[in-house]
Amino acid sequence: MDHTIDYYLAPQSPWVYLGHARLHQLAHATGAQVRVMPVDLGGKVFPISGGLPLGQRAPQRQAYRLVELQRFSEYLKAPLNLKPKYFPVAGDDASRLIIAVDLHHGAEAAMKITGAILSAVWAQERNIADAKLLAELLAEQGLDASCMDKSQTQVVQEKYEAYTEQAIAAGVFGAPSYVVDGEIFWGQDRLDFLERRLQR
Repeated sequence: MDHTIDYYLAPQSPWVYLGHARLHQLAHATGAQVRVMPVDLGGKVFPISGGLPLGQRAPQRQAYRLVELQRFSEYLKAPLNLKPKYFPVAGDDASRLIIAVDLHHGAEAAMKITGAILSAVWAQERNIADAKLLAELLAEQGLDASCMDKSQTQVVQEKYEAYTEQAIAAGVFGAPSYVVDGEIFWGQDRLDFLERRLQR
């Protein structure tokens, strides 16, 4: 049976970054299709699900987050700046660009630009809220420059809003969340469970 993974993400999340390449590999290995679905996590999902922006979380939670990021970065051999220069950073424009690439080039290209955006934040300390930087990332990935203009269209905005509403309806409360046939797997540390689900 062919599976589809609804991949709910925020393009500025370190946890999305740490899981992205592994999700890509898993999808290829299992033959699953990935629907790349950026969502407005802080603006729309958190207020409904009880999530808090990083700066509003208790000091203990903020401190432990850094410990876990360091652990996973070392374990996965994924370069990661714990406190990158451009973070916190708005992810809306990057999300819309991912959607535009998906609509124009398809899901594989959307996964490619998503990976580049995530690496820009966490490995390269680049500002994904800067339109010039997003255009540079498109060029670096060999993708059509017109996707920048397409990312500002009403069609893309409506898709972004629809993905956010779908995430809320599915019970998603954090990113990354991977949903298969209504079953949620929250967090890059649940990819092993996702793999077993896909292999059932």
